[in-house]
Amino acid sequence: MAEQKPTVVLVHGAFAESASWDLVIERCQTEHHQIEPGFRPSLAGPHSLKVVAAANPLRSVAGDAAYVRDVIARVGGPVVLVGHSYGGFVITEAAAGNESVIGLVYVNGFAPEQGESAFGLSAKFPGSSGDAFAAYPISTGGVEFAIKPDLFHHTFAADVPARRSAVMGATQRPATEKALTDRLPTDQPAWKSIPSWFVFGELDRIIPAALHRFMADRAGSRGTMEIPGASHALMVSNPDAVAATILTVVNAVGAATSTV
Repeated sequence: MAEQKPTVVLVHGAFAESASWDLVIERCQTEHHQIEPGFRPSLAGPHSLKVVAAANPLRSVAGDAAYVRDVIARVGGPVVLVGHSYGGFVITEAAAGNESVIGLVYVNGFAPEQGESAFGLSAKFPGSSGDAFAAYPISTGGVEFAIKPDLFHHTFAADVPARRSAVMGATQRPATEKALTDRLPTDQPAWKSIPSWFVFGELDRIIPAALHRFMADRAGSRGTMEIPGASHALMVSNPDAVAATILTVVNAVGAATSTV
């Protein structure tokens, strides 16, 4: 029997984009794993680790989750889903009833129950910077939210160097009001049946640490790491911790998956 490594699918959240995972992917590369760009077949053999950073549309929970399910189907084989921030909503919905997903990692991510929304959950405990958002009308109806440029560093990436944070603010992808107010549709959130791990920042100003602790406890987290002094932009400010968590999960759940 040969062990089959799962593919890692990274799902960014609101106000970020897929390149926000770059440093995490680089750390995985230093662990001598083969990183697969896009969906091309790996040529490194059955023991290589494949990583795909998905471009989350940030339009609606159901629609974004459907897109991620398409990514999972293209990848094929077992998958560890990793979600940052609102991306936690997307992976929770996308993995529900999906037998390909064998592990979940919430990186400063929401782990919602049915009927909960991102805006609703973030107000459950004090500490979220709701006044940092600006709303802009969109031609399809409604509005989308972005973090105000002058507040991006403090709110989203306080422990990231200012010059790097300025680039992140300029490349942030807004999320629709619908995405952030949508209630989780599934009555079987993926964390209820799939092993989950949590890593989050003590000084997250988007999702308060108290909420992260609550969600990790509710989900029966297999491993929880709280990073002292860390911001919401954990994958940029603490890529070593994030990559280590992901590789721990890959090793834990991958050992249970094998092929002849």
